[in-house]
Parts: sequence; C-alpha cells; structure tokens
Amino acid sequence: MYKTFIKQIASLQIILGLVMIVPSVVAIIYQEWYSLAGFLIAGTLTTLLGYLVYRLLKNTEEPKYKHSLAIAATGWLMIMIFGALPYLLIAWITPLAVMQEFVPVGQDYTSSLLNFRNPLHCLFESTSAFTTTGLTMAYHEPSVGKAMLFYRSFSQWVGGAGFIVMSLAVFKSLPGHGAVLLYGSEASGTKLRTNVIQTARAIWKVYFFVTIAMIVYIGIGTHFILPDYPLAENIFDAVNNALTGQSTGGFSVLDDSIAGYESVNMEILFILPMLLGGLSIPFFYRFLFQRKIGELWDDIQTRSIIIASIIGGVVLSLFLMHSEVVDHPFREGVFQFVSALTTTGWQTSDIGAWDDLSVLFIVAAAMIIGGSAGGTVGGIKIIRALLLQKGLRWHINKIFFPKDAVKAVKFNHKLLLPREMNSELARAGIFTFIYILFVFSSTLFTLYFMNGDFTLSDAIFEAASAQGTVGLSSGITDPSMSPILESIYIFQMWAGRIEIIPVLVLLRVLIYGTKPRII
Repeated sequence: MYKTFIKQIASLQIILGLVMIVPSVVAIIYQEWYSLAGFLIAGTLTTLLGYLVYRLLKNTEEPKYKHSLAIAATGWLMIMIFGALPYLLIAWITPLAVMQEFVPVGQDYTSSLLNFRNPLHCLFESTSAFTTTGLTMAYHEPSVGKAMLFYRSFSQWVGGAGFIVMSLAVFKSLPGHGAVLLYGSEASGTKLRTNVIQTARAIWKVYFFVTIAMIVYIGIGTHFILPDYPLAENIFDAVNNALTGQSTGGFSVLDDSIAGYESVNMEILFILPMLLGGLSIPFFYRFLFQRKIGELWDDIQTRSIIIASIIGGVVLSLFLMHSEVVDHPFREGVFQFVSALTTTGWQTSDIGAWDDLSVLFIVAAAMIIGGSAGGTVGGIKIIRALLLQKGLRWHINKIFFPKDAVKAVKFNHKLLLPREMNSELARAGIFTFIYILFVFSSTLFTLYFMNGDFTLSDAIFEAASAQGTVGLSSGITDPSMSPILESIYIFQMWAGRIEIIPVLVLLRVLIYGTKPRII
C-alpha cells in the first residue's frame, strides 16, 4: 500500500519540480540571480528526487479506491511542503542589500522577502499559492522581486487545474482504473472525453486557452485605461493577473491588490476575469469547443453565478451604503461580492473597517457558497447550495402528494427518483455540515489567538476565507500572527482545496490503516 502512495506522490513531485524551474526564465529577464539560483536548486532537487523514486517503484500496483483519496491528500501536502523550498532558499541566499533593491523607489519599508526566512511563513505562502487561496505573508508584494511574484502566480495557476490532473495528462501510461480513481479524487469525476487521460488533457487545453485570452484582455484593457502605465509593467501585470484570476487565486503584484491601480475602470475590467474563473471547466469546454452557446444560460451553475453576482452585489452595496463606513459603497460592494463568490480574493476595500452586517452577509451569501463545481473555486460549491434548497422544497412539497405517488424531482436536467435524491442530499448535507464545522472551529481558535483589535465578525471572516480558499482578509493574517493560528489556516487551506473528505480519509488511514472497521 505504502509503495503505491509513494509512487503516485513521486509523479506529482516531478511536475512540481518543473513548476519551480519555470520562474527561472523571469529571474534571468530581470537579472535576479539569487532568485535564479534558488529556483534552479529547489526545482532540480525536487524533480530528481521524484524521478528516482518513481523509476524505483514504476512497477508498483495501481491504486485502489481506498487509496485514491488518501493519495490526493498526501500528494497535496507534499506539494505544499516542497513548494515552500524556493521561498526559504531565496530568502536565505539573497543578501539584505539586494533584497532592498526590490523595494519600489520612494518607499522606505523592509523587503517582505525577509519574512520568508521563517519556514512556517514559507509553508503558509506555498499552501496559499497552490491551494489558490491568496492569503499572504508578503504584505509588500513588489518587494519580493519579479521572479518570486511570478512563482506565486504560476503556483496558483497550476494548482487551480490540479496537479493530479496534470500528472495524468503527462504520465499517460497510468492504468485506466487507477487513473479514474485518482482523477475522481481531485476533479470530482467530471469527464469531458472518452477516457480520463483525454479528459485531463482537455481540461488543460481549455484552461490554457482561457488564460491566454485573459492575458490579452487585461493587457489591452490596461493600456487603454492607463495609457501612461509602462508597457513592460503592463505585460508583467497582465500575465500574473490572468494566471491568478483564472485560477481564482487572487495573488497580486501590487501592494494593495487591485486597489493599487487607483482606478474604478480597472476594477470594472477585473470583474470579467473573476467571473470566468468562477465558472466550471466543463462549461468552457462545451461553450468554446463544442460551440454550445446556449450553455451560457442553460448551465445551472453559470446561470446561478451570474444572477447571484448581480443580486448579491446590489444587496451588499446597500448594506455598505447604510453603514456609511466606505467611500464608494456600490463600487466596493459589487467588486468584493464577486471576488468572494468566485473565491478569487482580489481586494479593493478595507474589509476590516466594515460593519458586522456587511461582513456576515458576504461570508454567508458568497464565501461559504463559492463558485462552480468543476472549476478552480473553493467553498461548498454553488451546485450543492442549489441542491440543498431544491431538496428542502422537495421534502416540503411531497407532503401534499398521495402516499402511493412517486415523488421524483427534476434537478440540473436530470430526473432523480426518491432514493437517488435522498442519496444526493445526504452527501451534500454531510459535506456542508463538516465544512461549516471546520469554519466554526477555526473561528474559535481565531478568537483566542488573534490580536485584541479585531472583532468576532473579523474572526468569522478570516476563518471562512481560509476554509473557502478565498484569500480576502480583514487584517488578521499577518507575519506577526500567532504561529498556532497560522498553522490552523494552513490546515484549512489544504483541506479546503481538496474538499475535506480526502483529509479525513488520510487521518483514518494513518490511525487505522485501510482495513474495514465496524463503527
């Protein structure tokens, strides 16, 4: 069993090592030689280790169903740990004087690269990147260097579509049954083509195509909105913002996220990348490659996100307007609701200054729900929220049917018989209960370990942001935060990315093994 685990994790490490090496190109372009050394060392070691282990265990048996979820959880954990190496290496080998050269002209703060001499901060940043969360220890982002900024963005982009999906696309020799199990553990089992390998490749094809389109869109839009913005900076920003927007990761290359552009038109420009990032990859495949234009409204998740963004944005704006705590309630309310619902995490407002009603509304109506299943988003997913409300209506309405009537229900273009509907509701309900339990538990820890300047609503917001891989912050996440609280958020981001159950399965395997137990 353990050889099966190690072999599959090794294949992920090979991919991760190559991901680490890619930012070397950016380091060469911007002549950041210490960063170049850090990426080459970390990437080469990780790839070499993964390759040697994979070759050694090449003929190991394929994973079984009882292995797949635990492999997904362990694989992602090792990605987070090894992915922290570039932060740690670069922070320690870069002289302080060179670090300070990354600080923009006219600023007198210390480079945030220095924060990554703390291994826990490195693990936090790596976790936040690969899980597409966006909470950060680099609170002055421009001061970490261009190569490091790109690594953060690229990590989110690769983590968004999934390492297991990429591994299946590359290591095409994986047997069919094992491939199906591993794919289902990360991508919810959605099939776009006749087999899993082709599906994995189709996912990356769609993902890459939409990302390239967003680079062009953001670059051209920025040029017309901010004509004096330097072309080189525009291209760099467009690439990074497209990577983090499509992955709903939300890392930014500016000090104040999207607010750093100080332009309402730029904020409007970035609403489209957030919305597209919140949609499912299967929807894009049908819409773009199968030319099913009607999917824009027929797809239940796409339709629901569009409607929810409009209604939720207006309601949040009204709450902010009534509270009189922000200068531009409609502008900030719409942007932040879309950012929260799609779990992108780009920020244009000081959420720590919001009133409790506005904070609790965006948590309950956006952050906990999240975007589309089959996409890169966090949260319980909008399809589960729709299923639960449909199930509630179904349970109430069937009371009025005759006893011998078949009380079937139509959901998402499918007719579900009572047994099927009850099964779907049970799965959705259990997951939602566990999800909210995680948020509640984290809120209690946050209240205990946070600084005294924050409130209960701030604690709820930060806990929900970590669990939903949203990345918006009320200000609690900071390099000075409690290491215990930082570790809890790392655990939440990990569990949130792979939807909790694989983490619980892994814990069960570690305690009891894979043998059946009567409970």
